[in-house]
Amino acid sequence: MRRIGRFQFEPVSAPTGGWTLAVSAGAILAAFLCAGGIFWAFGVSPSRAYATVFLGTLGDARTAPEIVRQTIPLLLCGVGLLVAFRAQFWNIGAEGQLLAGAVAAAGVGLFLPLPPSLTIPAMFLAGCVAGAAWGLLPTLLRLRLEVNEVISTLMMNYIAIFAVEWLIHGPWKGQESRGFAYTDSLPQAAWLGLIPGTRIHWATLAVGLILAGGLAFFLGRTILGFQIRALGQNPAAARYAGIDPLRTTVVAMMISAGAAGLAGVGEVAGIHHKLLAPEQISLGYGYAGIIVAWLARGSPPASILTALLLGLIFTSGDVMKVTLQMPFRVTDIFNGLILFFLIGSERLLQYRVRVRKP
Repeated sequence: MRRIGRFQFEPVSAPTGGWTLAVSAGAILAAFLCAGGIFWAFGVSPSRAYATVFLGTLGDARTAPEIVRQTIPLLLCGVGLLVAFRAQFWNIGAEGQLLAGAVAAAGVGLFLPLPPSLTIPAMFLAGCVAGAAWGLLPTLLRLRLEVNEVISTLMMNYIAIFAVEWLIHGPWKGQESRGFAYTDSLPQAAWLGLIPGTRIHWATLAVGLILAGGLAFFLGRTILGFQIRALGQNPAAARYAGIDPLRTTVVAMMISAGAAGLAGVGEVAGIHHKLLAPEQISLGYGYAGIIVAWLARGSPPASILTALLLGLIFTSGDVMKVTLQMPFRVTDIFNGLILFFLIGSERLLQYRVRVRKP
């Protein structure tokens, strides 16, 4: 037990849902307060900046759908990472897994002669498999050679980036490419349908929502889901109970990396309709997915809400760039501050706070 003034901190084995929500909300609020210093540095009043951001996103009927559009890859990456984190496998490679899925989807759309009705399903399947395959090597390195997965998954991101650059500058370079490198456009049969008047590719959105609900059932109601949770909570006890760490971790990581691969399919088939430079395919969705998963605190349905929050932040980058003449990458500062305060607040979840009477 610890005391600071009138506040008494009592250790708890598991935090309540209300306390977890309060700590997470406090971390987000602290991040936004600190981000106000960035606005001051650019000579912009924080109150004016935040008012402009919210009015320019939530208050604009034309911009608001863009929040949902940005949410789609964030949700797929985040809910997948959540599964890996529940198994205590720290997958930092969703960015590379997303790019692997994008490459596979583009390859199917450009080079695989299929009936139009099978093109989109084949792209989703290829993207999921490619993302999972991209995550398999770091998984085996961790399980067989005890290589730190944070380092290996992060390094795989850079391999994926350079692989995409090589493809669009080399064998896959489009005949119409001028100035910027990219592939030829995908055929119409490989384009995902959009909700009219928006850039929301509804099929990928549906996949993300179904995946969030399905993973909630999987983790909470199935034997394999229980094994993933048990391995993450107490690896030694899980092994003693007969849970195979190799099989369980591989399954968790294949789900995690495959979901990120699906996000890559959505970006290629739903937005760009060609394979572009890595920074154009993904604005850092794989890295931001870490925040989505961390904010969700292990709950797949909660990742829908946290992905919407990060979608709002990403969309606000364009508003700040146009209206406030600030660089779009200010959103990276927001994301970094949120993650910083989330990690810093983890300690509070181990205690119950009581106020002593004077």
